[in-house]
Amino acid sequence: MDGAKNRSFGGTAKSDRMPVIFVGHGSPENALGQNEYNSAWAALGKRLPRPRAILCISAHWVIRNGTAVTAGDRPKTIHDFYGFPQELYALEYPAPGSPGDAEYVRQAVRSTKVNLDYEWGLDHGTWSVLLYMYPEADIPVLQLSLNYNHPLELFYSIGKDLASLRDQGFLVMGSGNLVHNLMVLRYGGSPYPWAEEFDKTVKECISSGDHTSLIRLTDIPYASTAHPSTEHYLPLLPVLGAAGSDTPSFFNESIAMGSVSMRGVVFGL
Repeated sequence: MDGAKNRSFGGTAKSDRMPVIFVGHGSPENALGQNEYNSAWAALGKRLPRPRAILCISAHWVIRNGTAVTAGDRPKTIHDFYGFPQELYALEYPAPGSPGDAEYVRQAVRSTKVNLDYEWGLDHGTWSVLLYMYPEADIPVLQLSLNYNHPLELFYSIGKDLASLRDQGFLVMGSGNLVHNLMVLRYGGSPYPWAEEFDKTVKECISSGDHTSLIRLTDIPYASTAHPSTEHYLPLLPVLGAAGSDTPSFFNESIAMGSVSMRGVVFGL
């Protein structure tokens, strides 16, 4: 992969495709200090080829009307949380945007209409991870919204549309959590058996290439308990669509606070 870091983006060979990743971002406090999660994000950033741009699909930009991609020159750092330590609100991730690349994304997605958005910035599902993956904040970052009214199959189809961007140097990243139930958190407690079972089943489906079960979701035991609402699961589906048959490898394979899976997966690395 070392040679790929210096490739020209004018015409990228298919063998030089960018990987695709899903990150379990968990609590915003994972951005503070050094911990096992952000250490793994930093290590991953060092292994990845340098992207032309990063397109993140975060659990924290959910809309119910249309689909949008950020198109501003300078996306703001959004502190979209409450009641956390003050130093967390002081963190900034001043990565540039890229209106030209936003238009490229808009045209690449054919499964649904994508609008250009100039108001949203980078929410903590994006910046808390990239702060460690790419600490210099010198790579253009875009976000693609999640439309909560879309059927699950459409998120997967959008990912298949995004696969072409991998050949042009885009890093497609989903950010959510494979188990996310904040109603039953237990600090310092062991994972719930249902959380471990759901997380294990999702890993097995990813490893075997069983995307159909992951798209259906309700076929997987404990789905409604693992995800009382699905916004933290949805970013996985476009990642799977963009990954295709690429081989997955996993990182941060643990469950925090009893009911939040921090599992991440990278395809094609």
